[in-house]
Amino acid sequence: MQRELPFDDGSAVRLTMARYYTPTGRSIQKSYKKGAVAYENEFENRFANGELVSKDSIKIADSLKFKTPKGRIVYGGGGIVPDIFVPLASKNGQEHLIYLVEQTGLVSHFVFEQLDANRGYYAQLNFKDFGLRKTDSKTSVKNFEAYLQANGLGISLQKNKEWVERTIQAELVKQLFGDERYYQLILPDDPMVQAALHTQNKLP
Repeated sequence: MQRELPFDDGSAVRLTMARYYTPTGRSIQKSYKKGAVAYENEFENRFANGELVSKDSIKIADSLKFKTPKGRIVYGGGGIVPDIFVPLASKNGQEHLIYLVEQTGLVSHFVFEQLDANRGYYAQLNFKDFGLRKTDSKTSVKNFEAYLQANGLGISLQKNKEWVERTIQAELVKQLFGDERYYQLILPDDPMVQAALHTQNKLP
């Protein structure tokens, strides 16, 4: 946990004020031992190692075993391994491409340009219309692929038409109606939300 201290010249320093612990005293703070670069790239490394797709790929240090008051064995020093593991949704083996696209912010820029070019049309729609609105997946994918190509990211998303359509529609809702409406549209199909609803009150 950090606090940012600004200086008069516009620069700032981030001072570590505390580390992350659970109420039982277990540290779940990522390690700084390998330096700041490794700390910042930890998520990307986990993604590359397959930890977001397979629970068996998660690296756990036996030296950091911790027993809860109720006798459960858990591990410290690098976050929490969930009781219910929800893998990154399969995108026809193209998880890395989807992740790459999501990290660029190009979806948001693409949608803004589409919205800006068709303000009159979108001004006539309300939130309910978007729940009933059907888009042309073929056209959406083709246009988005062309946009990615123009921005130096020439990849094919033909196997991910459903993801393209859903993501673009959700981003349109976000830019038109705000975050609350965005989550109302996208969360019902979120695999983590579905797993949480299915398993609530069933955990040890």
